[in-house]
Amino acid sequence: MNKPPITIKDIARELGVSPSTVSRALKDNPDISLETRTTIHKYAREHNYKPNALALNLRTSRSNTIGVIIPQFVHHFFSCVLSGIEEMATKAGYNIIVAQSNEKYEQEVKIVHTFLAARVCGVIASLAKDTSQYDHYQELLDHNIPIVFYDRICTGINTERVVVDDYAGSFAAVEYMIQTGCKRIFFYSAAPHLEITKNRRNGYMDAMKRYKIPVDNSMIKLCDTREQAIAITPDLLEGPNRPDGFFAINDETASGILYSCKLTGLKVPDEISICGFTDGAIAQSTDPKLTTVEQHGEEVGKSAITLLIDKIEGNKETKSSNKIVRTNLVVRGTTK
Repeated sequence: MNKPPITIKDIARELGVSPSTVSRALKDNPDISLETRTTIHKYAREHNYKPNALALNLRTSRSNTIGVIIPQFVHHFFSCVLSGIEEMATKAGYNIIVAQSNEKYEQEVKIVHTFLAARVCGVIASLAKDTSQYDHYQELLDHNIPIVFYDRICTGINTERVVVDDYAGSFAAVEYMIQTGCKRIFFYSAAPHLEITKNRRNGYMDAMKRYKIPVDNSMIKLCDTREQAIAITPDLLEGPNRPDGFFAINDETASGILYSCKLTGLKVPDEISICGFTDGAIAQSTDPKLTTVEQHGEEVGKSAITLLIDKIEGNKETKSSNKIVRTNLVVRGTTK
């Protein structure tokens, strides 16, 4: 069994001095004799003493720790965002605390309160799917803790934000499907209150309008997981006026559509085209590989933490408080 980490009190007890003497010696306070400081440092090294970062934060008005909220660790895009954040945070001398909301508003609120207690110096966050109230984020701002939202942003609070160009990515994807022969494209959507949903839906709708292809309510479905796609797609494929193309809100959903097409015996892309949004590992592991919109998650993460650090450090040279990361269409085997 691993031993618990050694504390200042443990060192003080073993060396027969007061905890305050140990604390000041570890900070090389000249009021403590060189001999005592040397002894205490030597003991601390030999017993692998590590200072308690949280306790240090609680004793100071500012920490160098940034809180990061991820909706889902398993999602490729969010993992890439986190990778970009970690790389830039390390270079800038900041630590990060990462927490997963698991797409739940209540968990998101708990995380924010934990960050408040830890006295983080800033927060980077993407909203859970069911978050529609933002009082917990306003609480951070009320404590002078800056926030940068990424991907799923909060428009009700005036903060910095980093998004991908969801509208342009969706428009390009749907336009390509139309230009390669699709005339009845269905859109599988996420929660309608999310900004990414609004922007991707608008891109889909405008591409269809440009080519004078009518869209009715039956062609837009609330479906943003592989499981949901597998549940609802077979009936659409076997019914009258079946779609000849699908544009999905993410790659997981697109993979569920592809699975359903195979079950019903439809040939992809000869009889039906499919396009996702993310370009993660799933897109390259399906058969055929998915056509999708690449989101550049690492760039999103790097941009988010750069904006936040500029805000924390009062960098007035920052030209913009918002950042839009361009997307690009990656054509593979699920479209013609």
